[in-house]
Amino acid sequence: MSNLSLTGAIPALIKTVPRSRNFEAVLLFWVSGIHAFALAQIQLSILQVMTWDMLLYWAPPTITALIFHWVLRRRALKADGLMLPLAFLLNGLGIAMIYRLDLAEIASGGAGGVAIRQVWLSCFAMLIAAAVVRWVPDHLTLRRWPFVSGLSAIVLLMLPAAPVIGRTINGATLWVGTDDLSFQPGEIAKILLAIFFAGYLVSRQSSLAEIGSRVLGVRVPRAKDLGPILLFWLASLVVLVIQRDLGTSILYFGLFLVMIYVATGRGFYVGAGIVMIVSGTLVASRLFDYVGNRFDSWLNPFSLENYNAVGGSYQLVQAIFGIAHGDVIGTGLGGGFPQLIPLAESDFIFAALGEELGLAGIFVILAVYLLLVYRGLRIANSHPDDFSKLLSLGLSFVIGLQVFVVAGGVMGLLPLTGLTTPFLAAGGSSLLANWSIIALLLIISDSSLRSNRE
Repeated sequence: MSNLSLTGAIPALIKTVPRSRNFEAVLLFWVSGIHAFALAQIQLSILQVMTWDMLLYWAPPTITALIFHWVLRRRALKADGLMLPLAFLLNGLGIAMIYRLDLAEIASGGAGGVAIRQVWLSCFAMLIAAAVVRWVPDHLTLRRWPFVSGLSAIVLLMLPAAPVIGRTINGATLWVGTDDLSFQPGEIAKILLAIFFAGYLVSRQSSLAEIGSRVLGVRVPRAKDLGPILLFWLASLVVLVIQRDLGTSILYFGLFLVMIYVATGRGFYVGAGIVMIVSGTLVASRLFDYVGNRFDSWLNPFSLENYNAVGGSYQLVQAIFGIAHGDVIGTGLGGGFPQLIPLAESDFIFAALGEELGLAGIFVILAVYLLLVYRGLRIANSHPDDFSKLLSLGLSFVIGLQVFVVAGGVMGLLPLTGLTTPFLAAGGSSLLANWSIIALLLIISDSSLRSNRE
């Protein structure tokens, strides 16, 4: 009798809890299993035994992801059911690789400790993302403050240049903080710039697309319509040039170009953007030594001059050798030598994973990123509101472009930029920003399904 009652209650339960949340829970279960398997393989390969320490790197992120899932059930029932598991899969894989690098450092007499720090930073970032879902009732409220978002982004970009709190690490002035604590405000600035561009472009969409004078047969927008966007763009570039960071400049310019093209549908912006990229790159390579050295190291990585130079191609060559050592199926987690790659836990974690997971593993990781970006673009396509469309597209593009630039740089297809791989690389600023992007996309996806059904 009880079985019949339970069977009859199943359809009501399915109607009460949307299938996307149930599907999300099942995926989180499998992702947590993959994370545990990766940690176990690393311990068996390096330590030859499994210890209870593995739970320190598995349990806190898994519990935090389940808390995030519970918040979505309470506040965003109709949100996308794939984004949280996909982001958690990448985050867990990054923790496992950093833990593997920690064990290698401890074996060579080092202190380690980066992995456990990454665990708690991941938990903090996921809790902040859950708080965003819980306390932001409607993303459309962000549309009211485009210029506030833009000015806040510029202020954040200028903070590292402050004389007291600014910090310079590896030649780039991107951090603020003290000796023990540091934060990269530019990671949050990319979200604020996406909000600014989305809000401003929606209010000036028709003017930018239709109004303007013709120059050589091409309709050029009015200065008062295009001026504010170019002002924010130029201001951010000036700050970034002072901070000696090429990668973030490329990221912000790409965000600016894609969002304005999607908002207007005009090829003028694509052509002008390509000219600006090419000319700006050529000028920067001649005026700034660090940009020119990046290009020299990229074009001639195996040159002894570049290989032995300070900040030269040594990192890139080690990364290339590591990926080549991994071959197609990799050496297995714990079976390679990723610790030989400088900054393998942050800037070059993609190369470390490429060595131990091989070309097949790289393709899987890129496929996960592709699916994550696709879900974001799907949210943009399904939303009836123009601001939501542009904001979703901008946030998704930020993740996609960052992965493209980082992966291309590590494999020698593009110059190295200093960007970090989203969710994989060590660093609290990047984790906080990318998990916040996931939270905003989930809020937008929840509102899109509700508005479509209404």
